[in-house]
Amino acid sequence: MSAMDGLMQDAPLTITSILDRGERLWGTREIVTKTLSGVERATYADLAVEVRRLAGVLDRLGISPDGRVASFAWNTFRHLALYFAAPCSGRVLHTGNIRYFPEQLVYTFEHAEDEAVFVDRSLLGLLGPLLPQLTTLKHVVVMDDGAPTPLPDDPRVVSYEELMSDAPETDLTGRVTDERQAAGICYTSGTTGHPKGVVYSHRSNWLHAIGSLTSGVFGMTDRDRVLPVVPLFHANGWGYAHSPLMGGASLIMPGPDLSPAGIVTLMEQEKVTVAAGVPTIWMGVAPLLKDHDLSSLRAVICGGSAVPSALSEAWRDAIGVPLTQAWGMTEMSPLGSVATLRKEIEEAGREAEVATLATAGLIAPGVSARIVDAVSREELPWDGETSGDLEVSGPWIARQYYKTDKPGDSFSPDGWLRTGDVAAITPLGYLKIVDRTKDLVKSGGEWISSVEVENQVMAHPAVAEAAVIAVPHPKWGERPLAFVVVRDGRSLTKEELTAFLQERLGKWQVPDDVVFIDEVPKTSVGKFSKKTLREQYADYRLPTT
Repeated sequence: MSAMDGLMQDAPLTITSILDRGERLWGTREIVTKTLSGVERATYADLAVEVRRLAGVLDRLGISPDGRVASFAWNTFRHLALYFAAPCSGRVLHTGNIRYFPEQLVYTFEHAEDEAVFVDRSLLGLLGPLLPQLTTLKHVVVMDDGAPTPLPDDPRVVSYEELMSDAPETDLTGRVTDERQAAGICYTSGTTGHPKGVVYSHRSNWLHAIGSLTSGVFGMTDRDRVLPVVPLFHANGWGYAHSPLMGGASLIMPGPDLSPAGIVTLMEQEKVTVAAGVPTIWMGVAPLLKDHDLSSLRAVICGGSAVPSALSEAWRDAIGVPLTQAWGMTEMSPLGSVATLRKEIEEAGREAEVATLATAGLIAPGVSARIVDAVSREELPWDGETSGDLEVSGPWIARQYYKTDKPGDSFSPDGWLRTGDVAAITPLGYLKIVDRTKDLVKSGGEWISSVEVENQVMAHPAVAEAAVIAVPHPKWGERPLAFVVVRDGRSLTKEELTAFLQERLGKWQVPDDVVFIDEVPKTSVGKFSKKTLREQYADYRLPTT
């Protein structure tokens, strides 16, 4: 016997509908772009016109009906327009990562089979030398942002301004009718092999935008002014190309100036209410907070890697707003959890709040999570203490990678994404990421969380940055090794740090040695690169006592 059908209309969930809503309901809301020469202002109504004209340009260039269109750009009005023009015209936007190594860039452009790339002129120094290796590109559209970078001697180069000068608006009605049609591709770098392509659909982006707007997540409204410091090329731009248009929040685009001074000044001048970026960004901004009026801020979202409590509380002490940790992955569009405070946490007081803000957050609506035993694969309890491999599923989570025949080892037999994180989940639904599987230190049969040790190291007032990795040990198998960057104007010795940690960690968790370095190496998206440290210190031997 078949189940009874519901009697609701079956309207496709498309990015085009997000654009239509932004134009009709929130047409006067601002898009502010900081450029090399000043500040440019536009509205969502202007964006809709730009998108329709840009869609016409893609048609005129002869881009295939479902062709891949690459962007290689800062966070700007034009980059935002590409986020809509490509998918709303039926194409697929590939957001090129400007921080990739040359071989990674070439691989991803060739793997995606990009037919065109839209590149900011200030970034031609990175992309220009690689153009001879990019064989599928038919058009290199240069968006002049005022930089004096020379144009490559390549017949494929064409000016964005010239293309758009006489471009008519194209009717996008009916161009996309299947919500499961591909809308975008982001590539994610693993520890080995080439970057892997994650393909988003119109449906997944629409649902992700709705999930982002909910009160337990970012809770954005038309009163907000949102600053995505996170690059639009990183992990689907954390959804900040779509959710503000759906909710009516104005967007503040930082352009190429991602310096701490540039960011905090922009936050002050534009009265930003919500800002989002990785921990290294907010570490740089923290010392400048006292000199700026950021009273408009209500939330500072921090994702990409674990947020040290000391950093979050430094923000709270300076401006009354702590950092709000969020967790996710490129494969998750990327929203997974956000450390918003449930009523029970607020009622429990400041200590509970601090502890909760140090977690990866409350599992977001639309995301299902579980922790499983690494060997038996049996599901483990949500008691906040039992840890296991974290797996997730949901309508905006990948089921396999681009150009693969089957899901592979990154997915469980029943289709859940294996995140690579080891975590516990509290009875209230907060994720406590213990570590990345590959970053755990196994010492004498006991697991040591590098994240926990790093948090305590960075709690020392003289420490600016810190990372912890495992190194071989003849007796214990592995022991933790700490890398520390000392704050300007401060001094710190291994003995002083060890004494500090012995009051905060178990004796067996304290690193056996401390290496003082000028800077912790970063990945292409600003995370601490422990992989680089492991490679650089592959032959390191701990001192014997």
